[in-house]
Amino acid sequence: MDKPESSSAAAKRGLQENLAGAPPDYELPWVEKYRPVYLDDIVGNTETIERLKIIARDGNMPHVIISGMPGIGKTTSILCLARQMLGDSYKEAVLELNASDERGIDVVRNRIKGFAQKKVTLPPGRHKLVILDEADSMTSGAQQALRRTMEIYSTTTRFAFACNQSNKIIEPLQSRCAILRYARLTDAQILKRLTQICKTENVKHSEDGIAALIFSAEGDMRQAINNLQSTWAGFGFVSGDNVFRVVDSPHPIKVQAMIKACWEGDIDAALDTLNELWDLGYSSHDIISTMFRVTKTIPMLSEHAKLEFIKEIGFAHMRILEGVQTLVQLSGCVAKLCRINMKPESFVPGKPLPPLSDEKEFWIAVDDHELMGQTDNHFGDYSVATSYSVGAANSNSAFEV
Repeated sequence: MDKPESSSAAAKRGLQENLAGAPPDYELPWVEKYRPVYLDDIVGNTETIERLKIIARDGNMPHVIISGMPGIGKTTSILCLARQMLGDSYKEAVLELNASDERGIDVVRNRIKGFAQKKVTLPPGRHKLVILDEADSMTSGAQQALRRTMEIYSTTTRFAFACNQSNKIIEPLQSRCAILRYARLTDAQILKRLTQICKTENVKHSEDGIAALIFSAEGDMRQAINNLQSTWAGFGFVSGDNVFRVVDSPHPIKVQAMIKACWEGDIDAALDTLNELWDLGYSSHDIISTMFRVTKTIPMLSEHAKLEFIKEIGFAHMRILEGVQTLVQLSGCVAKLCRINMKPESFVPGKPLPPLSDEKEFWIAVDDHELMGQTDNHFGDYSVATSYSVGAANSNSAFEV
């Protein structure tokens, strides 16, 4: 078999092929333009990639399941493995089916089976490859139909599944495959790739802009690159504010101010910020998710406070996912956060509440009578003491609370 070309040469050739016949002003999406061509180009999950390199070198690939969160290189790894292992036979020896394709029982019985029966001349130790992207969205019936196909044609065809959750692949298929689990990418790994793209494309950016891209991506390289291109195309400069306008998520600075107000017991300021975010149209899920991520990064919070804050935010998130996505739910969460750092004596049952403001006088019309007394009103665990004094004075008397 011919020696594979270098990664940079293959990337250049692939880009020229993709742009062939396109309009002069057409620009390939950066997520495709900078998609890795060979395994050496992939960022992150080093140990798993090293195992795939051995398979690409020696051949005799097993059936594999690669699971992990979106945008971390699962499908790209399989494509790189196939390209590196099959060389010039890649196009005729690979069948790729993704979520947009019909993948019911009929496809398994006809298209996949037909591909497995097709004759392709390959070097020793190499096999045809069927790539099933987002395999966890396949119906159980379609997965069951694959069992026999995988067994009958195992001498000529191997299967590679990419999925977000491997437990949604039926057990009979899992037992036939080697399962590789991909971890989310670190901030440093995403930073390295974004810096390379910015340098190549001459993207003007600030440090807070790159930090905002990394924060909003949450380990998803695909989303980070797409947001970078969208921000650059829309504003011509990648800054923090521009990034959060593009991704349309609550700005962490505002959420941080709300959390700090809760820590200081200033519920009015916290609710004002919450109402501002709500009026901007952000969903309950967006707000509560950002609250969780921001809480972990605020240095002024003690470890105990972070534990309590995250616990309350977690309960609120659970109720929101159950369908209670109202402003009242978020306001209740904010109120509980404000209560965490308040002095315990403020909540002792039976103790009168402190005065809300200075003493005020109200004038009412009274006939020539004088009234004095005190009332005790109980509201749940709290007691409110009220005293009043009314004296006759030109038919107008003072009423003190």
